[in-house]
Amino acid sequence: MNLYDDAVLVLKGYGAGAGAAQEELRDTYLEHLALHPDGMWKSCGAGHLTASALVVDPERGRVLLTLHRKLRMWLQMGGHCEPGDATLASAALREAAEESGITGLSLLPGGPVVLDRHRIPAPCHWHLDVQYAALAPAGATENISEESLDLRWFAYDEVAGVADASVVRLVERTRAALEGGR
Repeated sequence: MNLYDDAVLVLKGYGAGAGAAQEELRDTYLEHLALHPDGMWKSCGAGHLTASALVVDPERGRVLLTLHRKLRMWLQMGGHCEPGDATLASAALREAAEESGITGLSLLPGGPVVLDRHRIPAPCHWHLDVQYAALAPAGATENISEESLDLRWFAYDEVAGVADASVVRLVERTRAALEGGR
């Protein structure tokens, strides 16, 4: 199975209990892939799927956010899929490890936590982000990457004060998944 096929399979399995808006977004992603065989890659000018992961330290009730170098916003770790990525989940985990500098991350079981479609500057027009949650091992130490201006741990209730609604939604959905209420 290749990355494209994995993405279609993951998306077809996503959405039960996620709500009408998430189901509609899932259908938009699937339609995009059906229309654009190159829809996994940055080179697709109509937009492309991306993979991200919110790094969580559930023991301490906090998340690690990156101050994105280009966008100058506090965001979860994530980015473009690469040819070596076998699955969306592995792309999200790779991005989280690269951007956080944390080794030993593991994805929260159950697949993506939320989908988020957002405009980006040209030449691409849309990121169709498939968002996971990654659990940090005890005692994890972050290391800033060249893609970040800063990395910082935020308590769950601090995120709304620094990040946009999409990150707040990801934190809320992650907390619900951690508490078993996916």
